[in-house]
Amino acid sequence: MTHEAPEDLRSPQRQLIEWQMAHADLDALIDQAVGAPLPLDELLLRRLKKRRLALRDQIAQLQSMLVPKEPA
Repeated sequence: MTHEAPEDLRSPQRQLIEWQMAHADLDALIDQAVGAPLPLDELLLRRLKKRRLALRDQIAQLQSMLVPKEPA
């Protein structure tokens, strides 16, 4: 039986999946808030959107690090 090393738990691939899941959760939450009969607090909505944008940027940066560079 093998055990995962602690560094495997925080591998870039795992981090990428976690960020993608968090981004999808924020997408769903924002969509629900926008479509709700009682509007969400504007400040909270802006913070959620800002967090979603930051996650998207982190995901893109990590993906660019993981994708092998093509030879020129």
